Amino acid sequence: MSTDSPVLPIIIEFGGGAELLFGKKKRHEVTLNGSKWTVKQLLFWLRDNLLTERPELFLQNDTVRPGILVLVNEADWELMGEGEYALQAGDTILFISTLHGG
Repeated sequence: MSTDSPVLPIIIEFGGGAELLFGKKKRHEVTLNGSKWTVKQLLFWLRDNLLTERPELFLQNDTVRPGILVLVNEADWELMGEGEYALQAGDTILFISTLHGG
């Protein structure tokens, strides 16, 4: 198997209610075409490919809506460069909603 394969396998997880926007599925194992992706590009891919309802509850402008924590391999994405983080094969990206209705 070639190591320069033009695909990027990653795991995307949702919690805290964010999974309700993605078909009520908490874990998605996806393979992205191409080997160079940033988290910001992933956000738009999620909107276009996995989001099933209410995109305004997930995205605001070109990033996640306030109240959604993003973890890259269990580390806060703010420590990783936020949307500019270059995804690596095998990364796990976790989106956790901290917004709760009342």
